Amino acid sequence: MCLALLYVFEMSTLYEIVELENGEIALQRVDEAGEPLVCIRFSEESLYFLNDARFEVAKAMIEAGLDAASDIQDQQELLDQHDDDPDAPKIVH
Repeated sequence: MCLALLYVFEMSTLYEIVELENGEIALQRVDEAGEPLVCIRFSEESLYFLNDARFEVAKAMIEAGLDAASDIQDQQELLDQHDDDPDAPKIVH
């Protein structure tokens, strides 16, 4: 099953959330074979409680991970810019 959800990052690369044959939910590149970027496996107990909501939960988990990765990248870029500016004040802890 493929969810109607596509992500774009890394300059025009499309990603999709899919259900793999083994029941895991994965984020993978569209139209490209290879290992998924992320796989989510729910336990039998959690599947009992989640039912069809497992896709919404997986989507929320993936979106949270992408947001966190983006925040980390933004912070690193700010640090890199700060390091490149010789006139920037240095913080010593």
